[in-house]
Amino acid sequence: MAKRILVTGVGGAPGFELARSLQRLGCKVLAVDADPHAAGLLLPEVTAHVLPPAADAAYRTAIVRLCAEARPHAILSTVERELPQLVTLRRPLADLGVTTWLPTREAVTACGDKARFAAVLAEHGVATPRTVLPDDLDRAPDGLLVVKPRHGQGAKGVHACQTREQARVLCELVPAPIVQQHVSGREFTADCLVDRAGQASVILRYRLLVKGGLAVVSRTFTDAQVAECVRATLTATGVTGACCVQGFIRDEQGPDRVVITEANARVGGGFPASVAAGADYVGQYLRGLFRQDVDHDQLTYKPDVTLTRYVETLTTREGTAR
Repeated sequence: MAKRILVTGVGGAPGFELARSLQRLGCKVLAVDADPHAAGLLLPEVTAHVLPPAADAAYRTAIVRLCAEARPHAILSTVERELPQLVTLRRPLADLGVTTWLPTREAVTACGDKARFAAVLAEHGVATPRTVLPDDLDRAPDGLLVVKPRHGQGAKGVHACQTREQARVLCELVPAPIVQQHVSGREFTADCLVDRAGQASVILRYRLLVKGGLAVVSRTFTDAQVAECVRATLTATGVTGACCVQGFIRDEQGPDRVVITEANARVGGGFPASVAAGADYVGQYLRGLFRQDVDHDQLTYKPDVTLTRYVETLTTREGTAR
């Protein structure tokens, strides 16, 4: 019998691509988003549902009710703000027969709170941009700065500026901001799968062209030092399951050649590049989800595989949109 998988956040690239990949593997997908115009709700043969956003007081009741009615075998979230809610709903979901593979509350905080993430990496000796809160702006590093939401996703609300004075103004505009040292170099993402025993597979890809925080052109590569830094990040945060780590490779050699900027406790929007390079990323994610052994030999990949994303028209219709 085909597995019924509930995928949240199908309006974003991670959820959209995950839903489509699961369909290719023969799963029945319940596509969920807070936006009724989310593209993933229009994928052929999905069952579409619109739920309140995670910050809404009605979210918890709505997701449990949907699971009670639709009875999915599992739920996979691609929205970071949902994760704290879902962690507290583990038991009610399990009682409904819904399988989850969620990080611990501590790991969710370490990945979802960028100020905490910077502190955790610093504690574990992993190179990351110097980060301060608005009240400590006088301690911000000299040079180009980046102001971003502390709990942001998808590069929304991210601004670069030249001075602390400019950063101070931006902190009035950006919700719950942090201020970071700007890092330059070759940008990369690591698509990771950490099994329940803590073993991690890491698939590296350059972010060759980025639009709106999404890598629209990616190319896989191998680099032992980068992979080691990614694994150190995974260990420091304690994240498990499918996740992604982002950073920069500086031109200069040395222990700080690789700088990690963030980790997300969800699939990355560009993971199809890793699949195109030969990694059975979603298939092994499913195995781990249902408590089967993850075969890390199936997560090896070829370097120098380039994937280019493009805009696709899913459907057209007449009349009033829902």
